[in-house]
Amino acid sequence: MAKLGTMIKGMFALVPTKIRNGTLIFIVGSFLLVTVVRMFVVYIAPYEYGIKQINIGLNTGLQKKVYETGYHFLVPFGVQMMHKFPRSLQVFELNNYTESASSNASRVKAAHIQTSDGFYVDVDVSILYRIGDPYKTITTIGPGKLYESNGIIPKAESKLKEALGELTTEEFFNSPLRVQKAAKARDLLNAELTPMGITVENVLVRYFKYSDEIQKNIEEKKLKDQLVFTNQSKAKASAEEAIVSKVRQEGEANLKVKLEEGNAYVVVRQADMDLYTRTKHAEGDLLVKLAEARRTELVNLAYQRSGAKNLVGLEMAKVYKGLELIMLSSSGKTGINPLDLEQSLRLFGVK
Repeated sequence: MAKLGTMIKGMFALVPTKIRNGTLIFIVGSFLLVTVVRMFVVYIAPYEYGIKQINIGLNTGLQKKVYETGYHFLVPFGVQMMHKFPRSLQVFELNNYTESASSNASRVKAAHIQTSDGFYVDVDVSILYRIGDPYKTITTIGPGKLYESNGIIPKAESKLKEALGELTTEEFFNSPLRVQKAAKARDLLNAELTPMGITVENVLVRYFKYSDEIQKNIEEKKLKDQLVFTNQSKAKASAEEAIVSKVRQEGEANLKVKLEEGNAYVVVRQADMDLYTRTKHAEGDLLVKLAEARRTELVNLAYQRSGAKNLVGLEMAKVYKGLELIMLSSSGKTGINPLDLEQSLRLFGVK
């Protein structure tokens, strides 16, 4: 530090006297200005409320106006003062375990609650609240953190005992019922704290613990109850499985019947189609045979009419077509003249 002071003095020694004096005046003036501003102005943070108190002058006492975020004028030296309250959500814990407690939450020991059947249980609870009306808070409870020591703390455990004490030992393990009683504790606290400007938004039961012996008995009973419930569930599941199996078998049987009905329908349709095909083929064959018989009949009738003998002769004459060489007599009664058609017909007995 001594060396630093020496260095600063040395640096000032190098600066001209007029500049050095002006700089010094500026620094001193700035310091005085900041000091005066800090004395006459107070800053309200975004997470705070402000309530002004006037001690000397007109309209002394606590002012009803709630000061929001920003800088506000304040007469110093005890003439006026500003009380600040948090506007963000606050946490108050009843907890026996410091390692699990919130770092920014106020804490007292866990609530020691007697159940409706006469046993005691230690309950860890988090109370979430906020200051909704700081003027009511400061006028009914006081400034600073008296809203905790004189507001939350005296009411918390008694209202928790009133609400959660309606539960039996076993009902503490019933989550929906436990949440319902925690909501009732919240309503009881609000009935007491709302006139003080404090609103409890939620009461959360985080953990509860009976004595070791009671805890062991409860756990054993719960395990037995769970075993009974498991067996009942298995029996019900088996019954449901039997129903499902029966339905599946009936469905498979119905499917087979429908498939067989479908196959039988296909066979019948196929037989009908084959019968129709064979019938049409038979009808076609019959028409062909009738046509051929008719043709033969017409041919025979044609052979029986005039000129048919000539046709036969012409057909017989075709016999000569395939012969390359034949020696026939061309003279006498038995002589053959291939150019004499009448003779050929007589030769073959047609005439």
